[in-house]
Amino acid sequence: MEPRKHSNGIGSAVRRTEDARFLTGRGRYVADADVPGQTHAVFVRSPHSHAAILRIDSSAALRVPGVIAVYTGEEIRAEGVGVLEIDLVARDHEGRSMVAPARRALAVERVRYVGEPVAIVIAESVYSAKDGAEAVEVDYEELPAAIGLEEALADGAPRLWPEAVNNIAAEVHYGAPAAVDAAFAGAAHRVSLDLVNNRVAVNPIEPRAAIARYDALEDRYRLYVSHQTPFPLRTQLAATLGVSEQRLHVVSPDVGGGFGVKGPTYPEEACLLWAARRLRRPIRWVCERCEMFLSDAQARDHVTTIELALDAEGRFLALRVRDLANLGAYLSSYGAGPPLVGQRNLLAGVYRTPHIAGKVRMVFTNTVPTDAYRAPGRAECGYMTERVIDVAARELGLSPVELRRRNLIPPQSMPYRSPTGVLYDSGDFPAVFEKALQHADWAGFEQRRAEAQQRNRLRGLGIACYIDQTGMGPSRVLIERGMKIPSYESALVRMNKDGGVTVVTGTHSHGQGLETALAQIVVERLGVALADVEVLHGDTQALGYGRGTVGARSLLSGGAALEAALGKVIEKGRRIAAHTLECAAQDLAFEDGRYTIRGTDRTVSLGEVARQAYFPGDFPIEELEPGLEDTAYWDPKAVAFPNGCHVCEVEIDPDTGVLTVASYACVDDFGNIVNPLIVSGQVHGGVAQGLGQALLEQCHYESTSGQLLTGSLMDYCLPRADNLPSFSDATVSGQPCTTNPLGVKGCGEVGTIGAPPALVNAVVDALRPFGVRHVDMPVTAEKLWRLMRAGA
Repeated sequence: MEPRKHSNGIGSAVRRTEDARFLTGRGRYVADADVPGQTHAVFVRSPHSHAAILRIDSSAALRVPGVIAVYTGEEIRAEGVGVLEIDLVARDHEGRSMVAPARRALAVERVRYVGEPVAIVIAESVYSAKDGAEAVEVDYEELPAAIGLEEALADGAPRLWPEAVNNIAAEVHYGAPAAVDAAFAGAAHRVSLDLVNNRVAVNPIEPRAAIARYDALEDRYRLYVSHQTPFPLRTQLAATLGVSEQRLHVVSPDVGGGFGVKGPTYPEEACLLWAARRLRRPIRWVCERCEMFLSDAQARDHVTTIELALDAEGRFLALRVRDLANLGAYLSSYGAGPPLVGQRNLLAGVYRTPHIAGKVRMVFTNTVPTDAYRAPGRAECGYMTERVIDVAARELGLSPVELRRRNLIPPQSMPYRSPTGVLYDSGDFPAVFEKALQHADWAGFEQRRAEAQQRNRLRGLGIACYIDQTGMGPSRVLIERGMKIPSYESALVRMNKDGGVTVVTGTHSHGQGLETALAQIVVERLGVALADVEVLHGDTQALGYGRGTVGARSLLSGGAALEAALGKVIEKGRRIAAHTLECAAQDLAFEDGRYTIRGTDRTVSLGEVARQAYFPGDFPIEELEPGLEDTAYWDPKAVAFPNGCHVCEVEIDPDTGVLTVASYACVDDFGNIVNPLIVSGQVHGGVAQGLGQALLEQCHYESTSGQLLTGSLMDYCLPRADNLPSFSDATVSGQPCTTNPLGVKGCGEVGTIGAPPALVNAVVDALRPFGVRHVDMPVTAEKLWRLMRAGA
């Protein structure tokens, strides 16, 4: 990528242009919209984790003033509405497709988790709809439930699906097990660790919402929805409804946070669209916060054993994993991704580990389905790897710093083929590691520990290195591995006749500052003012197709597509300018928004070229079409590998177990950076969410009934400002990604990878006087207090 030429171009710390409308209350969220003639929907949800539906009686609900209609799953199925589509259907170790049970817009015959929708009530007001929902009578026959992972796998456990033997959706093996077994047999040291990656409920500030409309005259559906991937959503909903994609228009306006939870295809949207057609009126649904805990996909929830083999000098020989992954009651859209993608690709991390092998069992339970959450699979993988390395260091009598130093991949090995098969194209892991230690003042830690001890506090320091995988692609490889949606991205660039630029992107912005970052690329390439660039997204009628925003891919893939579209516009403009200046197109240089004949002062601005393109008085109309716009698609040739090192310090009160995060420092390699201010914000947000999981968050289900005990923010604890320190983040330069034209690597998810192991490593370090070897997340005050009492 060329060096920065414009003050608001690539590399500038520009304040986000979209924030003006957010901070002044002018954001365009679904819940802010009102449609003439709209009705309101409320879903009747199952109170049981496993039960047969014997009867649904809506007669009392229909007598409630304002209630218009009540629909059930049987009615929807009778009209030919199909099952929900799935993004990824993986294959097991024998090549068979995993079990992917049918999931419908409303439950039919049986419910399998508390909160599963069984009926929809539509009324003139949301209050009437709520009253109607309470009046719907559903007779259930309760059935035995399988709630936890180990309970679901036990002999004689209740089976959720006849086709899922022992409730296993699939068992997937990866790596080289024979080589790993041989390495363990000859290893001087073997370290094993059992750990749990706790289940979390994703809580974006804006709940899910949708407005469904049906136009009988045009036979066309319209869906306004808070969603991360409007184009794939259209594809999947059209398949479920049995209509062509041309008949379904999806608009996803401003979205108040996604984090993966707004990526799946959910039952509610399909139900709303069908009901809008049946009723011939618009239907509005806004999910409430407590409802989110039951309706939205949850995440993580793994029980893992990881083993590390080392030689006598502490060099890694092999890693072996046995992992149980909780899918919940159904296979959600990308539910199979988190258990597989991280381990299968990134288990070796930033270390020279010659051999890798693992087994993953994906298990159905009577709980809310799980799906992607910020750094899906990569966070789980990074956590298990960095924890077992810390345990190994203690057991070998080495510093966690020294053990990592001995095993980091050196920069001269790049590009480096990991034993998992992926190719790291760039990176200097030792340089990042040493800079992080310096940034965190690792050398001065023992002095800080001694000072804390004088205050009757236990201080600990934790280190975690990570590598992420961003970008998703190539499409061909993903489709071969079971993905149903391609990973290419698109962009349209239109030079307007007044010199302004309109960009339409297939990605989607829901808090990342994408509108600003893409505009900066335009400024850099075209030499226009930042204020003259508008970026549009989220409308399936504005562009051919786009993958949307998942997996930290928006700038990597969306920016690359934009770069290609800008190149096409510049080249067409060059031909117009050549006509104006009466020269050959190849004689023109384009820089700072002007075409200039090389070696002369004869020049014409891009704005003048745009005016000629739209008002072709003096225009080569016989050779070129009027207008100045073009579209480009870009399919990643390979993924990118952001990496870094995070260092966390904690203090614990030995009398109460109360933990304070004293400091948090991180150094990351994101390749080329378009906007360092946005990057810093993304890192801070990811670290906050990662610390939230490590410190406080956990979904608790009652072990026999399957009732969610943490179903509101009164019971489910999110991190607050006083739980978090002031973060100190830095980046390294000089390691651009070599597989995309911008050289970027993605930054949105790394905080949730680095923070959990860094914090838990710090906690275990602080509790060394009590002989604590490991503590599972979340590390609550009660848990720490009990560990210290037991150790004492």
